[in-house]
Amino acid sequence: MKIDKNFLFILLTLFILAGVMSTAVAYTGTGFSHEKTVSDYSSLSLNDILSKYSDTDCNAEVSGLCTKVSDGDTITVEGVGKVRLVGVNTPEKGVTGADASAYFVKKLCLNREVSLDIDDSKHSDKYGRTLAVVIVDGKNLNEMLLKEGLAEIMYIPPSEFYPYNWAGDATPVAGTSTHTDTPSGSSGDTSSSAAGTYVGNSNTHKFHYPTCSSVGKISEKNKITFTSRDDAINQGYVPCKICNP
Repeated sequence: MKIDKNFLFILLTLFILAGVMSTAVAYTGTGFSHEKTVSDYSSLSLNDILSKYSDTDCNAEVSGLCTKVSDGDTITVEGVGKVRLVGVNTPEKGVTGADASAYFVKKLCLNREVSLDIDDSKHSDKYGRTLAVVIVDGKNLNEMLLKEGLAEIMYIPPSEFYPYNWAGDATPVAGTSTHTDTPSGSSGDTSSSAAGTYVGNSNTHKFHYPTCSSVGKISEKNKITFTSRDDAINQGYVPCKICNP
């Protein structure tokens, strides 16, 4: 069968246009970039990096071999699947700094056993990736990325974790929020509790009435007290959904 040359030309043109349009709408993320390079880390040993950071108080809930690093904020852990580092955002592939962020994570994680503290408030994102803090030899990798300038804050409530505590002077992602609405059922009362204080958990960033059943589960090192409800909220803590302080 003879195929018209004009038809072939039109078909080829349509394929090219489809490719151009696909590229034009490709996901570009928040546009975050940084000036760090792979060479900033290639000469450093694992211990050189880890020794700069204190052990985390996050809990190692599950552990597994890191089999793949997709980019600076997404890895694959054996037995878990894809893991999205909660609270942080690194440059997308092709954006300045993406290679350095990914290299840093590969250096710390790839083909090594890592642990995860999974976000109790939101276990996974819309892509089905597990949201977690990645723990490497007792250190918080999410925190390290922020302090190294390899990532920006991406705080999207609800979340067990409050990345502003990890970040130092790191810049938050435009459009994300540190505000969390008061849970339904709360009285909205801003006076202090009957005992004169509220009890906060520095790990989950929730605050409670002293009589709340959750208070007994908070380790002493993570307990913090507030003299008023406003004080707790102003410091980034959110009300417990059980006692509704």
